[in-house]
Amino acid sequence: QVQLVESGGGLVQAGGSLRLSCAASGRTFSSYTMGWFRQAPGKEREFVAALRWSGSGSVYYADYANSVRGRFTISRDNAKNTVYLQMNTLKPEDTAVYYCAARWRQDSSRAYDYDYWGQGTQVTVSS
Repeated sequence: QVQLVESGGGLVQAGGSLRLSCAASGRTFSSYTMGWFRQAPGKEREFVAALRWSGSGSVYYADYANSVRGRFTISRDNAKNTVYLQMNTLKPEDTAVYYCAARWRQDSSRAYDYDYWGQGTQVTVSS
Protein backbone atom coordinates (compact mmCIF):
# COMPACT_ATOMS: atom_id res chain seq x y z
CA GLN A 1 0.00 0.00 0.00
CA VAL A 2 1.27 3.43 -0.96
CA GLN A 3 -0.08 6.68 0.42
CA LEU A 4 0.54 9.92 -1.42
CA VAL A 5 0.21 13.47 -0.12
CA GLU A 6 0.61 16.45 -2.45
CA SER A 7 1.52 19.98 -1.46
CA GLY A 8 2.72 23.21 -3.03
CA GLY A 9 -0.29 24.33 -4.99
CA GLY A 10 -1.55 27.90 -4.93
CA LEU A 11 -2.35 31.03 -6.88
CA VAL A 12 0.27 32.44 -9.24
CA GLN A 13 0.32 34.96 -12.06
CA ALA A 14 0.89 33.89 -15.63
CA GLY A 15 4.59 33.50 -16.29
CA GLY A 16 5.29 32.54 -12.71
CA SER A 17 6.50 29.30 -11.17
CA LEU A 18 5.39 26.76 -8.61
CA ARG A 19 6.88 23.54 -7.29
CA LEU A 20 4.58 20.73 -6.30
CA SER A 21 5.69 17.99 -3.94
CA CYS A 22 4.31 14.53 -3.37
CA ALA A 23 5.37 12.64 -0.28
CA ALA A 24 4.95 8.87 -0.46
CA SER A 25 4.86 6.13 2.12
CA GLY A 26 6.32 2.70 1.47
CA ARG A 27 9.71 1.04 1.51
CA THR A 28 9.98 0.38 -2.24
CA PHE A 29 9.33 3.92 -3.42
CA SER A 30 12.36 3.95 -5.71
CA SER A 31 10.87 1.22 -7.91
CA TYR A 32 7.54 2.93 -8.48
CA THR A 33 6.74 4.93 -11.54
CA MET A 34 5.56 8.30 -10.25
CA GLY A 35 3.24 10.41 -12.31
CA TRP A 36 1.55 13.78 -12.22
CA PHE A 37 -1.90 14.30 -13.68
CA ARG A 38 -4.24 17.27 -13.65
CA GLN A 39 -7.94 17.87 -13.97
CA ALA A 40 -9.58 21.15 -14.84
CA PRO A 41 -13.29 21.78 -14.16
CA GLY A 42 -15.46 19.99 -16.68
CA LYS A 43 -12.52 18.18 -18.23
CA GLU A 44 -11.08 14.71 -17.98
CA ARG A 45 -8.00 13.97 -15.95
CA GLU A 46 -4.96 14.34 -18.17
CA PHE A 47 -1.38 13.20 -18.06
CA VAL A 48 1.28 15.77 -17.21
CA ALA A 49 4.53 13.92 -16.52
CA ALA A 50 5.93 10.63 -15.24
CA LEU A 51 9.26 9.32 -14.01
CA ARG A 52 10.02 5.62 -14.44
CA TRP A 53 12.88 3.60 -13.01
CA SER A 54 15.10 2.16 -15.73
CA GLY A 55 15.71 -0.99 -13.74
CA SER A 56 19.36 -0.14 -13.36
CA GLY A 57 20.90 1.81 -10.52
CA SER A 58 19.51 5.30 -10.11
CA VAL A 59 18.64 5.94 -13.75
CA TYR A 60 15.12 7.18 -14.38
CA TYR A 61 13.32 8.10 -17.56
CA ALA A 62 11.00 11.09 -17.76
CA ASP A 63 8.01 11.56 -20.01
CA TYR A 64 5.98 14.73 -20.50
CA ALA A 65 2.76 15.82 -22.11
CA ASN A 66 3.39 18.01 -25.14
CA SER A 67 1.57 20.88 -23.48
CA VAL A 68 4.10 21.09 -20.64
CA ARG A 69 7.34 19.86 -22.21
CA GLY A 70 10.05 22.45 -21.81
CA ARG A 71 8.19 24.24 -19.00
CA PHE A 72 7.68 21.52 -16.39
CA THR A 73 10.27 19.22 -14.84
CA ILE A 74 9.56 16.08 -12.86
CA SER A 75 12.15 14.83 -10.38
CA ARG A 76 12.39 12.63 -7.33
CA ASP A 77 14.37 12.28 -4.13
CA ASN A 78 14.23 8.62 -3.13
CA ALA A 79 15.89 9.32 0.20
CA LYS A 80 12.89 11.49 1.07
CA ASN A 81 10.29 9.35 -0.73
CA THR A 82 9.23 12.47 -2.57
CA VAL A 83 8.54 13.37 -6.18
CA TYR A 84 8.44 16.96 -7.42
CA LEU A 85 6.93 18.85 -10.29
CA GLN A 86 8.68 22.13 -11.05
CA MET A 87 6.34 24.27 -13.12
CA ASN A 88 7.76 27.31 -14.90
CA THR A 89 6.27 29.84 -17.30
CA LEU A 90 2.81 28.96 -16.08
CA LYS A 91 -0.20 29.75 -18.24
CA PRO A 92 -3.87 30.22 -17.32
CA GLU A 93 -4.62 26.94 -19.10
CA ASP A 94 -2.44 25.15 -16.53
CA THR A 95 -5.11 25.88 -13.92
CA ALA A 96 -6.31 22.56 -12.51
CA VAL A 97 -6.20 20.22 -9.57
CA TYR A 98 -2.90 18.38 -9.77
CA TYR A 99 -2.69 14.77 -8.65
CA CYS A 100 0.28 12.60 -7.83
CA ALA A 101 0.00 8.93 -8.75
CA ALA A 102 2.06 5.76 -8.44
CA ARG A 103 2.24 2.43 -10.17
CA TRP A 104 4.67 -0.44 -9.88
CA ARG A 105 7.60 0.00 -12.30
CA GLN A 106 5.75 0.20 -15.62
CA ASP A 107 5.52 3.50 -17.44
CA SER A 108 2.18 4.87 -18.53
CA SER A 109 0.44 8.11 -19.43
CA ARG A 110 -3.00 6.63 -18.77
CA ALA A 111 -4.62 7.48 -15.49
CA TYR A 112 -6.35 4.12 -15.16
CA ASP A 113 -2.98 2.34 -15.12
CA TYR A 114 -2.04 3.95 -11.82
CA ASP A 115 -2.90 2.20 -8.59
CA TYR A 116 -2.39 4.90 -5.98
CA TRP A 117 -3.47 8.52 -5.93
CA GLY A 118 -3.08 11.55 -3.74
CA GLN A 119 -5.89 13.87 -2.79
CA GLY A 120 -4.83 16.60 -5.21
CA THR A 121 -3.61 20.17 -4.87
CA GLN A 122 -5.14 23.19 -6.58
CA VAL A 123 -3.06 25.28 -8.97
CA THR A 124 -4.59 28.51 -10.22
CA VAL A 125 -2.84 30.69 -12.78
CA SER A 126 -4.25 34.17 -13.24
CA SER A 127 -3.89 36.13 -16.46
